[in-house]
Amino acid sequence: MVFINQKDKQFKKKLKMLLGFTPGNIFLYQQAFTHKSKADHNQSIRQSNERLEFLGDSILDAVVTNYLYKKYANADEGFLTKLRSKTVSRTMLNKLGKKIGLENWLQYSDKFSSAMIGNAFEALIGAIFLDKGFKKTEQFIVDKIILPYIDFDTLLQTENDYKSKLVEYSQQEKIPYEFECEEKTDKNKTQYFCSLKLNRKIVATGTGRSKKQAEQEASRLFFEKHSKSDT
Repeated sequence: MVFINQKDKQFKKKLKMLLGFTPGNIFLYQQAFTHKSKADHNQSIRQSNERLEFLGDSILDAVVTNYLYKKYANADEGFLTKLRSKTVSRTMLNKLGKKIGLENWLQYSDKFSSAMIGNAFEALIGAIFLDKGFKKTEQFIVDKIILPYIDFDTLLQTENDYKSKLVEYSQQEKIPYEFECEEKTDKNKTQYFCSLKLNRKIVATGTGRSKKQAEQEASRLFFEKHSKSDT
């Protein structure tokens, strides 16, 4: 028998409200909300959420792929791939994590970033999978995430190829651009950091699991800042 203290009981009670079902192994979920910075600064914490994030990323891809395959029965592979990419993009995952309030669950020691929310969201998916299996995880993603928060018709109209938009902007404004990218590997996890330069000045820096993803994120951040400066 596993005994849990009062703090863990409260955590489990709140977690049940978030998930819509009673969790089994609450320590998986505590790990899901623990950023690497917190684990590095606290020797009593054995693991961060990175491994669960890795697992959750694959599970989320599988569930979204299956959902779109059934929803758009006559769509071709290109359409499904593009829509899935938009659905599980880093920006979208950050938004979805925020929608369900994950920023209130995070444990971290570093300066907060929105990417922590998206990473915790994926880690939560991984924790549910290990705790309850694929079917329960799929049910959570569909009922608690997709149906209430994702409008695929709107998503289809959303342009997310920010790098192509950057090329057009550069040509129109006659401003040269370049990316400076750095690859970092930590505990078998590779992360790319790409700085976008306009006229040799850094205007935005993006991160991602691939160089392409990091360049897209840097381009997106530039246009986000650019649109705010115009208002």
